[in-house]
Amino acid sequence: MAKVLVIGGCGRIGTAIARDVLAHTDAEVIITGRNPQSVAAAVERLDAKAQSQILDIGNQTQLQAAIAPVDIVVHAAGPFHYRDTSVLQSCIQQGVNYIDVSDERSFTQKALALHQDAEAAGVTAIVNTGVFPGISNSMVRKGVEAFDPLPDSIQLSYIVAGSGGAGVTVMRTTFIGLQRPFEAWLDGQWQMVKPYSDRETLTFPPPYGPSPVYWYDMPEATTLQQTFPVNSVITKFGIVPDFYNHATWSMAHWLPSAVLQNRNTVEFLAQVSHWMTDITDRFSGTGVAMRCDVKGQHEGQSAHYMSSFVHESAAVAAGLGTGGVVELLLSGELQQPGVYPPEQALPTELFMTAMTSRDLRIQEAMTLPDIKV
Repeated sequence: MAKVLVIGGCGRIGTAIARDVLAHTDAEVIITGRNPQSVAAAVERLDAKAQSQILDIGNQTQLQAAIAPVDIVVHAAGPFHYRDTSVLQSCIQQGVNYIDVSDERSFTQKALALHQDAEAAGVTAIVNTGVFPGISNSMVRKGVEAFDPLPDSIQLSYIVAGSGGAGVTVMRTTFIGLQRPFEAWLDGQWQMVKPYSDRETLTFPPPYGPSPVYWYDMPEATTLQQTFPVNSVITKFGIVPDFYNHATWSMAHWLPSAVLQNRNTVEFLAQVSHWMTDITDRFSGTGVAMRCDVKGQHEGQSAHYMSSFVHESAAVAAGLGTGGVVELLLSGELQQPGVYPPEQALPTELFMTAMTSRDLRIQEAMTLPDIKV
């Protein structure tokens, strides 16, 4: 029987991944955590179908021993701003396939730098799986494939209702992402952009409708530019209800950089936000909506491809996105030694198969000057 190790399996996203793998494969799932009580609670949420293991990923001896007997490692222990690539390196050394839910640019670049090592070891490593990044990357690939020649621009826009059901770790990630300007690929060159700037209102699927989004640093801003030679890649993010956007904008623009970059400040803001969303989640829900806009020339005409995705829980959607990749690796349908983001490793046909088997739907349309299809 195949074995899947979910590092960080006690968190809400880790538990969602474990639940999806258990539902769609026959693999034995082992979830890990540092706290015995948290691990026991996670196993209980999974109706005791998963195995458990106490693991501190900072302990190399423990880490290597945990990885050695398994077939796939899923790294879900964020925030990835504070992680190195030791888990991936251990997988490469032991010939074990690897998946993560990383959502941070510098971590992604460090992981991609290990491509040749993974390729030589015959290890398939897919980074940035989940919902965004993850499903969103494959939505872009599907859109780009609708163009001939390649399009000019890509924009990914995300909104999350309240906490997204993902817990305090995601709150930490949000505030870490506000700490400093970042590079964006615009008009064929890298330009510095202020996080949570340039508010734009876009229409998302029900129940959200018109909702504001802002510039936000995401790893797919880099990987999509490397994968598809377009002129611009834009990534934007927003929160429902809107007063959270105004509060987040204030943090990004009013707090001194030194204060915002202090880990104690991040932890304080994350805990306060988590407490607030515990209240507002009751009426806002914890869903996620994504929109992919690809623009360029198609058959000699200006064209605009737009696709969208919505789910009632951001955490569950992340679990479904990652679980789909695990299933494809276990079945042998996906085998591509090296380190890749989803849009490079996952063919659209396999992506859509995984989506369909999970009752997930992407709405899409291509608009031409006088034709809508």
